[in-house]
Amino acid sequence: MGRRISDKAASFGESVIREMSRLAARHSAINLAQGFPDFPAPEQVKDAACRAIGRDVNQYAITWGARGFREGIARKYQRFYDWEVDPEREITVACGATECMMAAVLALVNPGEKVMVMEPFYENYGPDAILAGAEPVYVSLHPEKGWALDFDEMEDKLRAESRRGGVRALILNSPHNPAGKVFSRDELTRIAELACRFDFYVITDEIYEHIIYDGHRHLPIALIDGMSERTVTISGLSKSYSVTGWRIGYILAPADLSEAVRKVHDFLTVGAAAPLQEAGAAAVSLPDHYYQSIAQDYLQRRDFMLPVLEACGFRFQAPQGAYYVLADISRMTDLDDVGFVRHLIREYGVAAVPGSSFYADAEKGRRCIRFAFCKSLELLDQAAQRLTALAS
Repeated sequence: MGRRISDKAASFGESVIREMSRLAARHSAINLAQGFPDFPAPEQVKDAACRAIGRDVNQYAITWGARGFREGIARKYQRFYDWEVDPEREITVACGATECMMAAVLALVNPGEKVMVMEPFYENYGPDAILAGAEPVYVSLHPEKGWALDFDEMEDKLRAESRRGGVRALILNSPHNPAGKVFSRDELTRIAELACRFDFYVITDEIYEHIIYDGHRHLPIALIDGMSERTVTISGLSKSYSVTGWRIGYILAPADLSEAVRKVHDFLTVGAAAPLQEAGAAAVSLPDHYYQSIAQDYLQRRDFMLPVLEACGFRFQAPQGAYYVLADISRMTDLDDVGFVRHLIREYGVAAVPGSSFYADAEKGRRCIRFAFCKSLELLDQAAQRLTALAS
């Protein structure tokens, strides 16, 4: 018998984002493709990790997370959102938000069921559904309407799917990667109404919760009426504390859902790195001014990059949150997104991500690319100097 890979693995490609990072390294390009900061993590957090290793906190933590870290997470949600979470029964620590999402989908969705995903989307969500044996169903955010969700379209798709067994879960990402949208209370309320009416879970990726601009506010959908028992909330350390390589995420869910998530998590990875969970307890205890500072720092980076991109001929909606710009290239080139990104890397020394990687129908993203501005101002200035040549 010939060797064959699984149908699941054959149904999606490798990460385009990571592929662009490799191409950037090969051509010594400035990497504005992958969303990792190039500046230091907070000293208090790094020191806490070193102290934990020095104390020989080097063996397994409790599978669902070190108690001190879970208690710190609970205090943080109480402080920021007036949300009382039970650290013993409703919080699970996992290996990054990526594993959190995979564990949640595997725990809640049966093979053959449907998972609704908003597009453009972070590229993991579709494969997460497929690996769980589920089928993704896509609903659009519309750039010409400020990345608004068409609720009539969403309701029509939910009604159509209800005749075929219904949608089991919706994946919601706010603040949104790659569009930078922050969903408003009114929008979350309408999603909640649909979730209750059509009886589906909401699995929400809130990893960029503290990176928000222009007076927008992040509201966890779990706090909307009717949603506490049907929402799985995911966040983590990566973005707020500039430690993307630590892979420490966490899941908040009602006790019955947490029990299912914990079982899946145990057999996926057993547990997240023990000394880094000790550092996580220090991270989530940082004072309010830390979060105000990172939001201001990213605002400065955003406001530096947007005029540069506009002067080059890119069109875009200014992001309300997260640290990406999804930019339209229609006025600049006849190349598609993949060709243009490769051209940028090879000829101008700046890497981005082709927009088609954020859509199920690749053609919808052929005229846009994503830039990440989570870099030092010095590196962004170097990128700006290279990109400015596009306009000449």
